[in-house]
Amino acid sequence: MPSTTLPRRPSGARRPSRRGVLGAAAGLFGAGALTGCGIPSAYVAEDRRSAPDRSESEKRLGFSNWTQYIDTDDDGRRPTLDAFTERTGIEVTYTEDINDNDEFFGKMGPVLTQGTDPGRDLMVVSDWMAGRYVSLGWVQTLDRANLPNVTAQLDPQLADPAFDPGRRRSVPWQSGITGIAYNRKELGRELKSVSELWAPDLKGRVTLFAGLDEALGLLMLSHGADISAFTGDDAHRAMDQVQRMVDSRHIRRFTGNDYTSDLASGAALACQAYSGDAVQLTAENPDIAFVVPEEGGELWAESLLVPNRAGHKRNAELLIDHYYRPEVAAELAAAVQYICPVPAAREVLADSGEREKAELAEHPLVFPTEEMRARLHTMRDVSAAERPDLHKVWTRITGV
Repeated sequence: MPSTTLPRRPSGARRPSRRGVLGAAAGLFGAGALTGCGIPSAYVAEDRRSAPDRSESEKRLGFSNWTQYIDTDDDGRRPTLDAFTERTGIEVTYTEDINDNDEFFGKMGPVLTQGTDPGRDLMVVSDWMAGRYVSLGWVQTLDRANLPNVTAQLDPQLADPAFDPGRRRSVPWQSGITGIAYNRKELGRELKSVSELWAPDLKGRVTLFAGLDEALGLLMLSHGADISAFTGDDAHRAMDQVQRMVDSRHIRRFTGNDYTSDLASGAALACQAYSGDAVQLTAENPDIAFVVPEEGGELWAESLLVPNRAGHKRNAELLIDHYYRPEVAAELAAAVQYICPVPAAREVLADSGEREKAELAEHPLVFPTEEMRARLHTMRDVSAAERPDLHKVWTRITGV
């Protein structure tokens, strides 16, 4: 980790909830609804996805996002959104109504399945969940002619996920890494690999993520799996090891976003962690370090989607492209301190003349180094067909 200390985000800044989707999906469509002949029963055909676009006559759009996931000033305004409205004349109704991927999926499912107005033109969900929306046919194909900045500026490492080849229906909002955080001072040594979590002196002081989609990628990487094309055997091999660690009481507990409190209090000495949290944790306690393991870390993103039947699709695309202007991406990165999906924003921050922004430009958890990038991998989506089996085993192991 670098020695630079970054400015503190506002208290209560949200962490993405990346839990498995099976419960929400089953509740909406029935236990077998996501698998019929390989095509989800809630699947919406391409010709039913669009609505008459009112963008030319109605200079507005609705944007749903997570809480505290955008830049704000001391007066509560959102400067990058205001700049978009000033430049284009398009008014944005911005709503922080996404608190959990599953919950939002449950809210949107009936609307999108029935083909009615979704009440928003743009939304942000985690990529594993975006994969569900794409496979169900719940989102529209983006017009690349309206996205020149995305084409020119999108981080190549995020440009071609397995769930959406070529990013035809999704565009990253912000990105992050799943790796290991640990208390270097209390442990008395460096951690460099996932396998070191199982050292005897860490017994009872390790936490893992409770969510299948959160935890599995890093665990499979530790066994040498290619997580972009993992097999059922890869997943079960990783889960078998976790079961052994549970049986021996090596794992303290399985956590959600509350793992940060265990690490901060000293109840846990090492844990699976998100890079965005690590930026803040190390700012508060320099003894806490974050590492991308030698075996590799999982690179993930949360992405912008235009839902079916959205009435202001072009306006939404213009807003997406606005955030891929390097100067705009730089302002957003300075506020939220996740991995910026626009590498050119780094130079903007470095040349800003502001010390804190210049330090941010050098932080590898906002702009990863090439050495770090070489150890980052993107996990393919857990398919609807394999999810029930994996979810059943993982639930038995975690008790969650």
